[in-house]
Amino acid sequence: MFGIEERIAAFEKLGRFVGQHQDEGLEKLNNYFGKDLQKSIDEAAAFNNWFTRNNVEYALQEWSQALKREKLEEWINRYSPDHFENNSQHFIALITAGNIPLVGFHDFLTVLMSGHKVMVKPSSDDKRLLPFLAQVLVAIDKRFAERIVFADGNIRDFKAVIATGSDNSARYFEYYFSKYPHIIRKNRSSVAVLNGEETEDDLKLLGEDVFRYYGLGCRNVSKVYLPQGFDLDRLFKAFFDFKEVIDNKKYSNNYDYNRAILMMEKQDFYENGFFIMKEKPELHAPVSMMHYEFYDKKDEVEEQLKSLENELQCIVGAKGLSIPAVPFGQTQKPQLWDYADNLDIVKFLRTV
Repeated sequence: MFGIEERIAAFEKLGRFVGQHQDEGLEKLNNYFGKDLQKSIDEAAAFNNWFTRNNVEYALQEWSQALKREKLEEWINRYSPDHFENNSQHFIALITAGNIPLVGFHDFLTVLMSGHKVMVKPSSDDKRLLPFLAQVLVAIDKRFAERIVFADGNIRDFKAVIATGSDNSARYFEYYFSKYPHIIRKNRSSVAVLNGEETEDDLKLLGEDVFRYYGLGCRNVSKVYLPQGFDLDRLFKAFFDFKEVIDNKKYSNNYDYNRAILMMEKQDFYENGFFIMKEKPELHAPVSMMHYEFYDKKDEVEEQLKSLENELQCIVGAKGLSIPAVPFGQTQKPQLWDYADNLDIVKFLRTV
């Protein structure tokens, strides 16, 4: 028997390890895997230039916080016990994205906590970190060994699938996995709604929502709604602390390319040497850019966002919004019950 309490204890210990706690009970893990953790971070950064050490360590620290016992128990307690005591132990296939470090870890955690087995086909852009953490998890509790499989080629012998990718890959996934119970995630965007009363600190926190992971995540803000008359210089001044993004070669290439295209097409835009803002209705903006749109009535913005529910991941907003909003600076700090695309994986797995 491998009960929920034992699984909680294992993941809680993994969380303390990735946060590099030095407390009692971690000596063997730190002695055996500590150097390998640093090596995995270095390898991830060397293989994928978007995965800087700073961003990988940020992701690990956020997971260290999320895997605290009280957080795990709060998540588990939102469901009836039978959601996590599954005796069927089917293999659930995970096809993960590779846009930000460990973006597939939440699915990995949820499948194993539900009592199922997991078969992971990692993105080629992020295939070092999750296998390493799985190795540590098995060292913590060897019963996970028979419940975790990583697949390099085609996946087979699974009961259901959770796949994340672009809109184009989602069409392929829908066709290929149509006969299996599935969750297929597509592109989503995040937006912010300002009311003009934001403080400088608020706008700096918004910068974290925009620039963390170079804006590559679905939880990164790629468009902002501004009240008429809002001074764009307020955003540029607040965002200046994030100017080091331009030191990343891949980011700077995107910035130079997007700036050149806009100039050749003689389009109006604002830029500050590392970031571009353009007035445009589209939600999604290329790397190094953010779209903005002015509004007269906040109610009209809220109605528009409600109609775009299936395209949005997060709405960041100031006080006074009538729709659920994430506080400034918190988009990359989701709770365990904040599911991608708002699709509850625990409930989905209960039906498998």
